[in-house]
Amino acid sequence: MTKTARSPSSVRAAPPPRRDPAASRDALMTAAVAEFARRGFEGARVDEIAASAGLNKQLVYHYFGSKQGLYLAALESVYTQIREKERRLSLGELEPVEAMAQLVGFSFDYLLEHPEFIALLADENRNKGEHILGSEKLRRMHTPFIDMLDATLAKGVEQGVFRADFDAVNVYISIAGISYFFFSNNHTLSAIFGRKLGSRAALAARRRHVIAFTLNALRPDAAG
Repeated sequence: MTKTARSPSSVRAAPPPRRDPAASRDALMTAAVAEFARRGFEGARVDEIAASAGLNKQLVYHYFGSKQGLYLAALESVYTQIREKERRLSLGELEPVEAMAQLVGFSFDYLLEHPEFIALLADENRNKGEHILGSEKLRRMHTPFIDMLDATLAKGVEQGVFRADFDAVNVYISIAGISYFFFSNNHTLSAIFGRKLGSRAALAARRRHVIAFTLNALRPDAAG
């Protein structure tokens, strides 16, 4: 007996796949970080971010409320990544000198591998930090890191390998600054000094320098 074929109208179409909210947010965040790093807050466009993520731009407003909300989320995202990786260094399990060498080397490597982080920070400083000022999350995430750094410095003072007149915040700013400036101004510095400061050899030399520079500054006999 021949089966009667069902008419197209009697065949139910498969329901469209359900959107994964977490995946959608992640896609938007990846696209947002890239777009804001490339064009800054003022130049970035929500529709370009959504298109790059392969999503409707209304989802930006659904998940983040506004362009400003998305920008702040992008800043929180890049800061969260670096703080989490710093935490994994487990500085408390290392001797103080080795811990500081690891931290300085990590900071240098991270900036080398994440130019988008430098670009976003430069843009937010042009904005006078107005978005970060509204983020309690960012202030909270820095406290454990500073506590970890403070404990490392205190341990070094106790062992007699670090000077006692440096506080953790100033040390952190110095570590960040000596690497950040090198990368944020690499093109102009290369042009001014006639050196290819982005070459592999120059990067390796600079990495050794920032580690040695920091450790020498922390030595007790460097005081005064």
